[in-house]
Amino acid sequence: MSNTTANVAKIQDVKDGEMQQVSVGKTKILLVNIDGQIKAFGSNCTHYGAPLAEGIISGDRIVCPWHNACFSTKTGELQQPPGLDNLPEYEVSINGENVMVSIPEETPFECTPPMAKHDPAVDSRVFVILGTGVAGLNAAETLRKEGFQGRVVMITASEKLPYDRTMLSKAYLQGETSENALPLRSEEFYQEHDIEILSNTRVTRVDAKTKSIPLTDSQTIEYDALLLATGCKAAKLDVPGAELENIFTLRDHQDAEKIVDAAENAKNAVIIGSSFIGMETAASLTQAGLAVAVISPESVPFEKILGTEIGEMFRKKHEDKGVCFQFGTKATEFKGNGKVEAVVLEDGTTIDTDLVIVGIGVQPATDYLEGIELNSEDNSIPTNKFLQAGDGLYAAGDIASFPYWKTGKSTRIEHWRLAAQHGRIAAHNMLGNSVPFVGIPFFWSGQFDLKLRYVGHAEEWDEIIFDGNLSEEKFIAYYIKDDRVLAAAGCNRDQEIAAISELMRLDRMPTVDKLRQGKIFQINNGKIVMND
Repeated sequence: MSNTTANVAKIQDVKDGEMQQVSVGKTKILLVNIDGQIKAFGSNCTHYGAPLAEGIISGDRIVCPWHNACFSTKTGELQQPPGLDNLPEYEVSINGENVMVSIPEETPFECTPPMAKHDPAVDSRVFVILGTGVAGLNAAETLRKEGFQGRVVMITASEKLPYDRTMLSKAYLQGETSENALPLRSEEFYQEHDIEILSNTRVTRVDAKTKSIPLTDSQTIEYDALLLATGCKAAKLDVPGAELENIFTLRDHQDAEKIVDAAENAKNAVIIGSSFIGMETAASLTQAGLAVAVISPESVPFEKILGTEIGEMFRKKHEDKGVCFQFGTKATEFKGNGKVEAVVLEDGTTIDTDLVIVGIGVQPATDYLEGIELNSEDNSIPTNKFLQAGDGLYAAGDIASFPYWKTGKSTRIEHWRLAAQHGRIAAHNMLGNSVPFVGIPFFWSGQFDLKLRYVGHAEEWDEIIFDGNLSEEKFIAYYIKDDRVLAAAGCNRDQEIAAISELMRLDRMPTVDKLRQGKIFQINNGKIVMND
């Protein structure tokens, strides 16, 4: 297969610590200059295809502007999720002042990392992962990438391969993506890399003391290390009529399928709760043509997470698109003949509906665990900074309470990307590498054309400092506690949010006084330049 070599830039145009996108024919390339060495990689993030040139270059990493996947500036290797694959790398040569890049005829969008295979003669250990969400998948892949040659067994009650759950409340409900687009890896991938998946296998008990898991087929699997990554289960609403048909929660693929089927011939939908799942579902069903009402005890959406001002912005966006709200109240009864036909509120108001989605929160799925004391507050699993919960026992994702390194407090965070980060860290520690979790939480939400990015973690704050204009839906909000920036949320400022995530990771966030003075940094071709 022949290559095409092209002159893509002058050396002086690709400054140290910066990056830029260039093209060779139809192939877009990301040029990166680190310590005087120019590298060429695929230009798009291997997660959702974001243009990396609109992101951040920070030391040895490239940060995606959309969802903060990170790649090595030296090799293109994935360093942080939510992506799974590496960037393709292209050959670079220097001819005088010209930067030359050689491109093969067929250029891959992504490169699967090299992985070890199972060899019991080399390693007889058995590592089990309970759960096939994003934490479990990242753990399994990390074990193989780090050279583990023992058995890797993933156990799940689901019949589905690991899939992208973030799509369910958005693109999937809107009909913009098919079922085939949900799986994160193919069945052939797991076979090729010797990752066993025990599907349709419901675990009712894990004995942490004997390191054994009784399975539903009367067999028992014994493990050397176990990662608990079972996530959460959706909370149900215990009111009269809750047993009626067409009342759903949205937590997994099966839930989403049922909602899509019910919505096909429906005109009206009611969402109980103004959580992110609830509000994303409200937006999606509205875009699918249904009349949607949201019932919530809050005064605005996301008030406890984002504050009143941003919550009000989301409320207005939804109302402008036709969503109706009933704030400061709760549903007390469902009525219908077999199927739900109406929702009754505290004051007796009745709202007609064809289906209901309950989004009032989740509960850690940990009732199967024996030999470990759970947190009494929420039944989560307490871990140390290595995500270890006991001898050979680890927990990741929604069910894990871990010491957040920024505050030192035990924290539980229900974020998709953080679960993936946890899975990778837990895998390292299952291998005995003693790697603490020192990541920065990040989540995103899409509702109509409003795209929110949130970095850091703030359960409470003294004040919010705004940079930008909420009415224009272009801003950054800094959450301040004890004169420190704990988190930032933003709309239409993706590159700056990516920069803030790096400044938080490196402990380089400016003081609150600096924030009050105005713009704290500039970005030149991806490089963060601090304003003195």
